[in-house]
Amino acid sequence: MPGGRLTQQERQQIALGMADGLAYAEIARRLDRPTSTITREVLRNGGPTAYRADLAHRATERRAHQRRQAAPREPQAPAQAYGRDPDAVREYEETFTAILMQQGLPKMMARVLTCLFTTDEGSVTASELVRRLQVSPASVSKAVTFLESQGLVRRERDERRRERYLVDDDVWYQSMMAAARANTQVAETARQGVSLLGRESPAAVRLENIARFVDFVGESMVRAAEQARDILHTNDPEQTDGRRLTAGG
Repeated sequence: MPGGRLTQQERQQIALGMADGLAYAEIARRLDRPTSTITREVLRNGGPTAYRADLAHRATERRAHQRRQAAPREPQAPAQAYGRDPDAVREYEETFTAILMQQGLPKMMARVLTCLFTTDEGSVTASELVRRLQVSPASVSKAVTFLESQGLVRRERDERRRERYLVDDDVWYQSMMAAARANTQVAETARQGVSLLGRESPAAVRLENIARFVDFVGESMVRAAEQARDILHTNDPEQTDGRRLTAGG
């Protein structure tokens, strides 16, 4: 399997594959590249509907040039813990960020969340995020505020009274609960329009169907999240392995 950076010709093949509606995995197979490489390439350069080979190639060259310019100003990178390959870690972080963006997170929020997920301590300060991501304090503050509102990040003070941002084992549970609450608001708002528009009107029927669907999905999300937390947080790995996660509760 070839390594190294994508060539301009490979990017042209990716663009043609996207235009033909091919899945990332199929494009990767044809180029003999990992699927994650294709996913990251597309998502960080316009996404499935706006990817262009020439623009992607120029953007990559520009980023590489910026990294080369910044390198002399940075101290020697410390050795990675657990024998990690720094280049592989960086590529993985870019892939994870791209996947989170595909799920709807803005880029900065996705970068901050990936940073938290891949930090052994599970928490960072604002200054650490600024230094690691090479962004402004204002960008970090905005990203953390958004992630906190989604239940993905929480804050606490350390022994030096510094504010730290962290994720824990409940991060996805809290996020699912936040999504369920948002679904409830959508359903309630939809039902407000039912009586306003006239219950027999096509618009009211449509809104009622939306409310019923969102209610069902929200309730299913809550049941599944609570069941998953109960099962996956058990202290007995053998018991966890022997139990099934089912949506029915």
